[in-house]
Amino acid sequence: MATVASTIYTFTEKYPQAWIFATGSTTARTRLYRMGITNNLSEISEDFIIFGYNSEGIWEKFVIGKLYEAFLLTEKENEIEL
Repeated sequence: MATVASTIYTFTEKYPQAWIFATGSTTARTRLYRMGITNNLSEISEDFIIFGYNSEGIWEKFVIGKLYEAFLLTEKENEIEL
C-alpha cells in the first residue's frame, strides 16, 4: 500500500487534475484496498477526496465500514459532486 500511495502522490504532482480509479482484481483485493483506505483516511483526506462505488451503482464519499466495489480519488481542489 505504501508503494501505491507514493505513486499516487507522484502522479498527481504531475497531473493535478487527474482522477484515479482503483479496484481489486478480486473481492479480497478490493477489501484490502478498503482496509488500507480506512486505516489511513485521516492522512488521505488532508490532500484527497475519495469516493466509493457501492453495490447500488452509486458513487458516494467514502464512509468507513461500508462495502465498495471500486474507489475514485482526486486532489481536494478537483472535488465535485458525483
